[in-house]
Amino acid sequence: MKTEHYDLIVIGAGAAGVMASITAASEGKKVLLLEKLSKIAAKLKATGGGKCNLTNTLSNEDFISHFGREGRFMRDALYKFDHKELVNFMQKIGVDTHAPDGFRIFPTSHSSSTIISKLQKEMQRLKVKIIHNQRVEKLLFTDSSIDGVQTQDSLYTAKNVIIATGGLGYPALGAEGDGYLLAQELGHKVTELSPAMMPLKTEENWAQCRADTVSKVELRVALPKYKKLYARGDLIFTKSGIRGPVVLDFAREITPLLNKFKEVPITANLTKGMNENDILQYFKQAKAKNSQASIEENLLPILASCVIRKLCQSLDIKSSAIFHTLEGKSRDALIKILASTPFTITGHDGFKMAMITRGGIFLKQIDPKTMQSKLIKGLYFCGEVMDIDGPCGGYNLQWSFSSGYLAGHLYN
Repeated sequence: MKTEHYDLIVIGAGAAGVMASITAASEGKKVLLLEKLSKIAAKLKATGGGKCNLTNTLSNEDFISHFGREGRFMRDALYKFDHKELVNFMQKIGVDTHAPDGFRIFPTSHSSSTIISKLQKEMQRLKVKIIHNQRVEKLLFTDSSIDGVQTQDSLYTAKNVIIATGGLGYPALGAEGDGYLLAQELGHKVTELSPAMMPLKTEENWAQCRADTVSKVELRVALPKYKKLYARGDLIFTKSGIRGPVVLDFAREITPLLNKFKEVPITANLTKGMNENDILQYFKQAKAKNSQASIEENLLPILASCVIRKLCQSLDIKSSAIFHTLEGKSRDALIKILASTPFTITGHDGFKMAMITRGGIFLKQIDPKTMQSKLIKGLYFCGEVMDIDGPCGGYNLQWSFSSGYLAGHLYN
């Protein structure tokens, strides 16, 4: 078994691992990047349907707030390498970017292949050695200090090792959770792992509404202890449940609950945030304009016909009825379901459809100022392998680059 020595070994050639490799190599370190697949950045290539939403234009504090309690952990990494620094870095390696909607930042080519190609060239320029089809089977250490790694056919020694193996989402792209096992063998704790950023299955069947997107929907968990959990965005109905940006964001809150409960009740405000009183006033104004207009005609400016009919059908009300001619109980029921439509989440398709993983390496065992392990000197973490995740919109990819940048400075 051959042995080679490096200043740094990076395990995993995703966005975080590549960024860590480039950072260390740019400071003169001899870097080895080990990737078990035949190509680098397989998951990055699939990000945003291949368009690659790199990051967004939020201020650092607003960005951090979208990660919940764990967001505090990312402060040092983000302030050293935020979206402005990422855009500048991309420009330096030849990737132009823009924010067509003023928020999400993409490469102007709208192709992740452009980014991957330029990252590869930058690593070649900096003489980062990349070895593909190499699975790390064991971390080598003595006296609480890292010594290197062992793969299926080689030993590589180094006083610094970065685990950047990602989570469990999209196993077809190489996600197997090997980073968790490597860390656990050295005493690190791994929190509960759940698939996130994915479609959800519902007990209710709204398949006939698949052609329509409901915009500005607010979803909330309808369980006493979890009522503060919510998300806003566009919703799309599927054959078996719901999807769309709001569902992808909300799934990171729902999947851990499905580990505790067989099903999770939620409510959806389908009327762009209008509460019951707002909806009542809306119907009164509609009556003033046309007292003979049907419920469906009244609601068409804010909801698709299919959705209106489905809601009315669930209450045994005809969508062709005139609102102010309904009995009081029927009017109240319609207003209530418009403001708070009930759904029951019954499941999901597991990690095979999950864009990210909820949970990971326990953050209290990692120094947020360096990304270095508090247990093993010279061992670092970056990216999704840690217990930190954010919503859609470039949050998770920015975190991968920021944490990779910080870890790559090597404070050992």
